[in-house]
Amino acid sequence: MVACDGPANTDDSDPPAQTQEREGWWDLGMADPVLNEVALYYLGQAWMGATDVAEVLETLSRVDPTDEMGWTTAFQQTAERVLGLAKDSENAGHPYSAAMAYQRAATYFRAALHRHPNPDAPEVVELTHAAVAAHEAYLDLSGSPCSPVAIPYEDTTIPGYFCVPPNLDGPAPTIIFQEGKDGWAEDGKFVVDAAMVRGYNVMLFDGPGIGKMIRLQGLPFRHDWEAVITPIVDDLVARPEVDEDRIALFAVSLGGYLAPRAAAFEHRISALVANPGVINWAAAIYNELGYIDPNLPALYESDPEAFDQTIYQMMEVSDFIRWGIRDSMWHHGVDTPSGFLDEVSKFDLGELVKDIEAKTLVLDAEAEGRGQASELFEALECPKDYYKFTAEEAAQFHVQPGATAMLSHRVFDWLDDNL
Repeated sequence: MVACDGPANTDDSDPPAQTQEREGWWDLGMADPVLNEVALYYLGQAWMGATDVAEVLETLSRVDPTDEMGWTTAFQQTAERVLGLAKDSENAGHPYSAAMAYQRAATYFRAALHRHPNPDAPEVVELTHAAVAAHEAYLDLSGSPCSPVAIPYEDTTIPGYFCVPPNLDGPAPTIIFQEGKDGWAEDGKFVVDAAMVRGYNVMLFDGPGIGKMIRLQGLPFRHDWEAVITPIVDDLVARPEVDEDRIALFAVSLGGYLAPRAAAFEHRISALVANPGVINWAAAIYNELGYIDPNLPALYESDPEAFDQTIYQMMEVSDFIRWGIRDSMWHHGVDTPSGFLDEVSKFDLGELVKDIEAKTLVLDAEAEGRGQASELFEALECPKDYYKFTAEEAAQFHVQPGATAMLSHRVFDWLDDNL
């Protein structure tokens, strides 16, 4: 099409700049493939009203790839703008408009932390408090079915939200939902939306290593996840809204190891969904290291100190590797790259997989790079089903970023038949 507000350019001395060819519909031009998936993830949250497509795309356009704070800066700016919109609407007496804006602002504050380069920076705690405050304002003003809870855990509490369907009549089946390393309890709103219309209760929570618990309490992941899930089940079975014989555990990403581990010990879990299925998280990490340099896993095995020095050198020249290693060490409570691998080596189901009794749905995806779904499925001795998301469904990536509708569709159809 030729523009009609001026003459066509007839100067052929400077050919037009070549547009970089996109790898596929999912390629949003971010600095690395992981950020492309993260960008899809936040676009996908528009499906549940937690973001808006244009707001996310406009924010992505302001991410400076030469600045390791570029992602955080762009999303914090959007969060603060939308937070101002929410406050203006609340002050003007428009509670529902305010609630929807508070919800989006909360998501953008969480997004700002998704790629923060320094987990020890003071603004991490400040942004976390801002995210929580905005989300709780959304709950208060929207009439949400969810209420904040604090579940006793060792010498502290696990933060979460318990959500009950409107007009509940008697004890109901209940879904415990958890994220992996990068998500927060609040990101489980898609589970809440799907569950409420079907008559399920939902418990969302941030365990050690996740969301608020790592950022405000400093508690890292632990491999013995039954120590986290059992207190949550104890809390649920004491609630009159909960049918104690119909409790499901649905977990994503690293949760694909954590939830099966917990279910091997906590037999009050009657249905389990692992997305993706994972038997040995360390093996998944080894694979990712191999993408960086195929010699790294062997170097760690033979000389951990030399491995650390090699990783530190890579961190000096790559923002992506620097963020990835630093973030992973922080989530696992260690201070060296080899210490991180030492810790994740504990995240191995081994023979415990045979102790899982819950009927289990193992999820996979055609472009899944971190899971071991088929291996977990084959090892399970309990009643089990397997489903692989496909490119035809536009859901082929790890935990289906941007394909929340398809993920919800498959999971809840299975839960309706099995819980």
